[in-house]
Amino acid sequence: MAKSTDIQLPTTIELEKSVQLFKAFGDQTRYKILFLLTERSLSVNEIAETIGISQSAISHQLKLLRQTGLVRGIRSGQKVNYQLSDRHIMTIFEQVREHVSEKNTNYNN
Repeated sequence: MAKSTDIQLPTTIELEKSVQLFKAFGDQTRYKILFLLTERSLSVNEIAETIGISQSAISHQLKLLRQTGLVRGIRSGQKVNYQLSDRHIMTIFEQVREHVSEKNTNYNN
């Protein structure tokens, strides 16, 4: 059996990045944006219309998601479409959806 002293904790940088990632997922508006982007790339206007909040609010949330490395903008002329940065984010979403849909999941305990 491994001793507790054999456990290697993440580095400070890894911890900071991980916490920032979970914070990004911890906001309902950002979560909705990420969820939409699992389906296809979208413009700020398309996201705002679907979620039902202002374009400036969406732009602010997208800035935070870009800083976290979860989304990226692809410019086409004057229009910018946003998409998930990589497949890992889709995998995280799939895992979360699977977890919350489990029959034994109880958040009241």
